[in-house]
Amino acid sequence: MPAPTSPVLEHDWLGACRRAREGLQAVLVEHPTSRERVLETGERGEGGDRTLVIDAAAEDCVFAELERLHEAGARFTAVSEERGTVDFGAGGGPPFVVVDPIDGSMNAKRGMAHHSISIAVADGPTMGDVVFGYVYDLGPREEWHAVRGEGAYLDGVRIDAAPPERLTEDGRLELVAVESAHPWWLRQSSDALLEHVHRIRAMGSIAISMCQVALTRVDGMATLWRSRAMDAAAAQLIVRESGGLVAFPGFDDPLGAPVADLTPIAPVIAARSAASLRRLAALPATDGD
Repeated sequence: MPAPTSPVLEHDWLGACRRAREGLQAVLVEHPTSRERVLETGERGEGGDRTLVIDAAAEDCVFAELERLHEAGARFTAVSEERGTVDFGAGGGPPFVVVDPIDGSMNAKRGMAHHSISIAVADGPTMGDVVFGYVYDLGPREEWHAVRGEGAYLDGVRIDAAPPERLTEDGRLELVAVESAHPWWLRQSSDALLEHVHRIRAMGSIAISMCQVALTRVDGMATLWRSRAMDAAAAQLIVRESGGLVAFPGFDDPLGAPVADLTPIAPVIAARSAASLRRLAALPATDGD
């Protein structure tokens, strides 16, 4: 039974996301080379990473649209990688708007294809409360979005029948995307990868990698270490509304991870079946720095 429509969805989140994406595209056109994209502001964002000039400019584009929504009557708390928590009339509580202005910023600054803008809206404190998700992959220029209870969409076309997952003859998942692919975590996860996965892909963006599960371009996705809410909040709804499954290991409720936490909170896994989701739960590293 579909979840009831949330009052939060009365506002034009999709239009705001599209305008913010256009602003981000303009920022990248203005900074076309890797020499320009590696420039830093000299500060660290609230998420802990060094802030690139393009990160700050991209976030400005998003917050200009959030200001417009607020002026039109929306009340919410924004949670962003660079600015941290910003109150737009909700007193620091829900609804939450979770923003990653450039997910895959290392790819962006090096001129590699996959990097995205990711925005999620939640009417409560957990991943299960996300009601709207938007991810735009600036490489192939693919727009993914989902509305809770209304489905997932790629470039405006509803994803009605994703292909089935593919298994090899020995029962392993044929192709799995991995993120948080630090050599240490790859090493810690290597035995589980050998047992459950035939081939891996590391795209450099949690949001984009997870979206691939929505169309079974990959048979599953796992971060090998803890992820931040803004990396996964939008894409996890897109996967679930496409008929896939998502879990944040370590929480009693698979979707119980908080949406408004700026620190790395938990690994995230996604698959097309419950059996494969259970197998992918073995992949994230359990120790290391």
